Formats: sequence, C-alpha cells, structure tokens
Amino acid sequence: MSKDDLVGLNKETHKYQSFVPPQPVYIISGASVVGEKEGEGPLGKLFDIVGDDVFFGGTNWEEAESALQKKSMELAITKAGINENELQLIFAGDLLAQSIASSFGLVNFSVPVIGVYGACSNSGLTLFLGAMALSAGIGDYVGCVTSSHFSSAEKEFRFPSAYGNQRPLSAHWTVTGSGAFILSKNKKENSIQLTGFTAGQIVDFGLKENLNMGACMAPAAADTIYRHFKDFEASPTDYDKIITGDLGRVGQKALLDLLSVNGYDISDRHIDCGIEIYDYELQDTHAGGSGCACSAVVLAGQILKNIREGIWKKVLFVPTGALLSKMSYNEGQSVPGIAHAVILEAG
Repeated sequence: MSKDDLVGLNKETHKYQSFVPPQPVYIISGASVVGEKEGEGPLGKLFDIVGDDVFFGGTNWEEAESALQKKSMELAITKAGINENELQLIFAGDLLAQSIASSFGLVNFSVPVIGVYGACSNSGLTLFLGAMALSAGIGDYVGCVTSSHFSSAEKEFRFPSAYGNQRPLSAHWTVTGSGAFILSKNKKENSIQLTGFTAGQIVDFGLKENLNMGACMAPAAADTIYRHFKDFEASPTDYDKIITGDLGRVGQKALLDLLSVNGYDISDRHIDCGIEIYDYELQDTHAGGSGCACSAVVLAGQILKNIREGIWKKVLFVPTGALLSKMSYNEGQSVPGIAHAVILEAG
C-alpha cells in the first residue's frame, strides 16, 4: 500500500477487516514486569515487578528477555486465580529471530504455545487471536504474552550497546519488559471486555530508517484507525482515548497529520504508550519508547487500571509494529508497518 492509497481511501475501495466476538471475551488479568529504567518513569508505580538486574538472573540479554516472559506469564496466571493446566493455549511473540525469547521463556509451561509475529504490535495481535480462539470454542482460558529488551533489540537490529553509537533524536528506546494477559469467556470481578478488533494491513511508505520507527509505523496506524472507523461506523468521540503503541513524538505527529487528511481529528484524545512510559525531560529516550513490551506493559499497568476505575469507559488500543528484519534491511529493503486495533470496555 502506498501513500497515495492511504490518502485516497474511501467507502468504494474500503474492505471490511474487523471482527466482533460472537460471545463476550474478557481480560481477567494482566501482569507487567519491567526493567529499572521503566520503573523510574512516570508509570513506574503501576507496574507489578520492577527488576534491579538487567539480566534478570540470566547470563545474557536473550536469557533476560526469556526470564521476563516467564515471570509475567506466571504472575498473570496467579492474578487470574487459575492453574497453569487450565490454559488451553498461550499466544506469544517477541522481536528476536525465531522468537527465542518466547520459546525459551515458555519452555517449562505445560501448555500448547502458538508463536506469532507482529513486531511491536504483538500485544494487540495476541489478544485478537486469543479472542478468536475462545470464540471458536477452544476452551475457557487463553494466555497472551510478549516481551522486549533494550539490549537484545539493539544487538539484534542495530549495534551492540558496547559499540557506543550515537542515536538521532528520531530514535526510540526499546522498553525492557513483558506484559501477559489471561483471556476468558467467564467474566470475573474487574474484568475488561474485548468488544471488537480491526486487523491491520501491511503499509509501506518506502522508509528505510531503522532509527526512526515512528515514521515507519505511523502510516499503518493511520490506516488501521481509518478502517476501524469505517467498519464500525464510528467516530473519534466514541472513545475516551485512542492509544497507539509506540509511535513516539515523531510518529504521533505523522499519525495526526495522516488522519486529518482523511477527515478524522483524534488530537484531543490520542496518547501513545511510547510517550507515556518515559519522562521526556529526565530520561534520555529521544522520541520515546518502543518494543513489544511498550504497549503491553502500559496496557497491563495503566490502561486496564483506568478502565476498571471508570476513568475511561471505552478505549481503542492500537499497538503498532515496524516489520524490520536485519536481513531485509541489510539488503536495502524498506521498513513496512502494521497495526492492530482492539476495543476495550469495562466488563
């Protein structure tokens, strides 16, 4: 999909890509485990566990990220008040090659695992797939988990941290953390209902900057939000907040501009997890946070809390992902984006 396609979207060319669960599906628990830097940010007190060891008991960055997933999944299960063997499936994914953070993090769980990849949109993608599985009668409980780690991501996609490369102001800081959620058809106290989804298309504006993820992801976020409004015949005012995953400051401006061109102004209700998680003045994170964990831990720590407390009644949660591969990038390919939208309402 090109820039001209996005600007020219209309009802004649629109394709329905949304899904409403035929029966209620709920988030009955959410858990967040983060690193020390995330704990020092504005949302630090909202996270369940703040680690003080960058390796989280492991011997390298990849083992650290696996430990994050294991801890968050265990905690989500405990908070849901169920046993591990009551889970029918776990949907999991991360940013590392072959999703090794998930495979080694979940290897000791006696639960079938479905590996997924939506880059930093994984939290939305796993919720979408989990809701579809429950709606199809797979069982009563499904787990959803994702993670990222600053140092494992830098090592995978850019430069090892020891290299000390300079980062432009458009660069993001990959969130060290993991967010896990238990979904169920059975409503419990303080449950959050998943009332609708819009699956995203891959959108490619031809950008080739691996240190400007916000610009790469913004067109996909705009496309998914636009299509969501069309599918549900909705408007921005139907939501208390429209929350993207990790566009950061550069991507936020691009998103607002693209939606404005297509007739939607969300500026008075849009927030971005990548902007929320770090203090712009006190923490040197440039454009903001990114990574699979960025939207996942903000969802578990802040968004679910605000819905439970009645601060927000209806939220459109839109995790965003840059489909960056070290292989394709080194071969001169662009960085496409994708975004998935989830409607969250008080249960």
